[in-house]
Amino acid sequence: MTDSTPASLRLNWKDITTGLLKIGTMAYGGPAIMGIMQAELQEKRQWLSKERFMEGLSLVNLLPGAGATQLGIFLGYARGGWWGGLLAGLCFILPAFFIMMALTVAYATVGGTPLMRGALYGLGPVVLGIFSVAVYRLGRNTITGLAQILIALAAAAAVAMGPFGLVVVLALAGGLGIFLFHSRQRGALILVLLMAVWLYWYLAAWPLLATPVTIIGTDAASAGLLDIGIFFFKVGAFSFGGGLTMIAFVQEQVVNQFHWLTPREFVDGLALGQFTPGPILMVAAYVGYKLAGFAGGIVGAVAIFLPSFVLMLSILPAFDRMRQLQWMKAALKGIGPAVIGMLTVSLAQMAPHAVPDTFAIVLFAFTVVALLAWRVSSIKVMLGGALLGVLRDRLAALPGLRAVF
Repeated sequence: MTDSTPASLRLNWKDITTGLLKIGTMAYGGPAIMGIMQAELQEKRQWLSKERFMEGLSLVNLLPGAGATQLGIFLGYARGGWWGGLLAGLCFILPAFFIMMALTVAYATVGGTPLMRGALYGLGPVVLGIFSVAVYRLGRNTITGLAQILIALAAAAAVAMGPFGLVVVLALAGGLGIFLFHSRQRGALILVLLMAVWLYWYLAAWPLLATPVTIIGTDAASAGLLDIGIFFFKVGAFSFGGGLTMIAFVQEQVVNQFHWLTPREFVDGLALGQFTPGPILMVAAYVGYKLAGFAGGIVGAVAIFLPSFVLMLSILPAFDRMRQLQWMKAALKGIGPAVIGMLTVSLAQMAPHAVPDTFAIVLFAFTVVALLAWRVSSIKVMLGGALLGVLRDRLAALPGLRAVF
């Protein structure tokens, strides 16, 4: 069991601080950040085994909130106990907050720059490559038999084409794991109960819960700090599906329901969020800043990430004990392959946007080779990708080379 005493934190706090600050300052790509965490903290620094990392990845995919932040908290907890989890989460999100605030102020003054666009272009195929390598490494250790291969394929198909949400797919995979690897009777009962709950939710409860809840401020002029805090806390506490799904919900509510921002203003915020390293949900700080200045930015950021901290730091001590139980081990043997299947779907969905042309495809392939064959640090590859993106953008602007790029 993980040592959660203060001595564990005293021993490892520098490692936790430097590791998560480094990733929070330099890692891009939304879901791909989890791959960077795997490469830097699990593979390179050996904070925990691949099996334990998959347990954490499975857990955060089952919970609402900011997945990458929750995984960072899990890794900090594994390294330094409860306080290590808190320190890791703060070190991961704080760089993104300050960078987002600086970019928001600068963007309001001078607008976007070609340098931003070029760097983002170069980062796209690199983070996709890092994510692909992480999924490959984790899948190689997680999927060890035909049953788990079938679970991964079924989960991928359910997420890509079925009406099931991510949490339902993972819960069913856990039940299937109990059925296959622990007890047929208990597993069958759990699967029947899960399907009954899902049918009730899908047919009766979901339409009611999906109805937008009106909060105090109904437009930008009347929205105050309390309104900002209530809304983003609700998003962080009750939204499943990861950062991109949560961003879609925020856009619907902020632009269409509450009219806090215009569509153009929100798109500008997304652009800044793409250029900001760390969690993509830091766009909440941009929205808060637009409504109520720097105080609004603080409230927006705190409110959307606070539920993830509360949830993870409450659950992890109990999860540490439960993971030793035989039925939980069997459930995780089902959930692990399902997570790999879901990550593969996420890769396929990201690919057209991350590798739009031949140059990007070459950069993606180079990233995969550099990570697998040459063991180059993922952070170094990201820096190189950003520089190549800027260089390509500058060369493409020259009249004689425009057709080449």
